[in-house]
Amino acid sequence: MVVLNKIYTRTGDGGDTALGNGTRIAKHSARVTAYGTVDEMNATVGLAALHAEGTMSAQLAMIQNDLFDLGADLCRPEMEKDAESEYPPLRIIPTQTDRLEAEIDSMNDALTPLRSFILPGGSALAAHLHLCRTVARRAERLAVELAETEGVNPAAIKYLNRLSDWFFVAARIANDDGKADVLWVPGANR
Repeated sequence: MVVLNKIYTRTGDGGDTALGNGTRIAKHSARVTAYGTVDEMNATVGLAALHAEGTMSAQLAMIQNDLFDLGADLCRPEMEKDAESEYPPLRIIPTQTDRLEAEIDSMNDALTPLRSFILPGGSALAAHLHLCRTVARRAERLAVELAETEGVNPAAIKYLNRLSDWFFVAARIANDDGKADVLWVPGANR
């Protein structure tokens, strides 16, 4: 259990921060940027959840919890000796991505196939879910970039990739099962 008695510590006043393993690195490092973007995405999911009800609300709550798992995963570099650590790191696992895929498939059953690209809008929930999707894509790009030079859990990258798909399909559901999607009209304003 986490206990936070004091919110500020002054330990980061010099521009560095501690990773989950205690290592101190610059706040502008690729790793901090990646998990910071996951934190930003979690905040956008919180905004979307304000407009969600029922199953969608419950699914968004699960995603928010997963995003804390993902942040914990990214803030602790992947090392060969993870299993031997005194406190094994929390890692995203394939079943979390499998759950997203099952939810995508279930939601997609209610939708007619797209015949045009759609604009990110429609209902308030759909617009917020599209914002979540774009932040998820950015987080994925940053995690992939980080993986080129440092250890990153491959399951974390897969989760991010599938999560952006989840947000896209969920936005269509939020637009009256796609009936209220805002379609792109190429060259409409020429």
